[in-house]
Amino acid sequence: MPSKYQKIYEDLKQKIERNEIQANTLLPSENELMNIYHSSRDTIRKSLSLLQQNGYIQTNKGKGSFVLEHDKIAFPVSGLTSFKELSHTLLGTVKTIVHCFEKIPASAYLKKELYMQEGDVYHIERIRNIDGEKIILDIDYINASVIPDLTQEIVQDSIYEYIENHLGLKVSFARKEITVVSASEKEKEILDMQDFDLLVCVKSYTYLEDATLFQYTESKRRPDKFRFVEFARRSHM
Repeated sequence: MPSKYQKIYEDLKQKIERNEIQANTLLPSENELMNIYHSSRDTIRKSLSLLQQNGYIQTNKGKGSFVLEHDKIAFPVSGLTSFKELSHTLLGTVKTIVHCFEKIPASAYLKKELYMQEGDVYHIERIRNIDGEKIILDIDYINASVIPDLTQEIVQDSIYEYIENHLGLKVSFARKEITVVSASEKEKEILDMQDFDLLVCVKSYTYLEDATLFQYTESKRRPDKFRFVEFARRSHM
């Protein structure tokens, strides 16, 4: 049975999705929400935290909770979330298409990116289809000596679930780099680009708990469908 804060989260989420609470406005204050839902401040804060985590609001201390546009997909910049986990928060239909899955000797470039001396890597390309549009191309290179025995069925589902639940390893942290790049002819053929010539490229270097680098990813995303969500606090240098 869902807890009280989850029920409040679902109610607020549905109101935002139905535009009963409109984007670019403030949610009622914590005190007002406590009265509306007959709940404690801690319960309300848990609900608001979940809304922020899933990209519906941005909460600023002293100013309230600002409702974000929800026709774009929110990607937390600092988070480390698998696409399968993220897909549970998205509206509409989500489908993964495995465009390429192969095990190959690491090139000089991949040895450098993955800090490898020698060995094989899994080369994986997955197209993410959201509401009938192919708008993400995820290209992964995974050190096969660190993460062995991958199959097409695993990459179709969730690599991180396999790593954590089957191999008993913990995916811990990632270093990310975000740029805007020109779409290649191959990417224009693979993705539904409409009139766009540019893609948002998120490069990620992902590590296990013992600081072993196991994955290098280039995620290419059509720019009109995404916003990157992060909370930043000013500090004096």
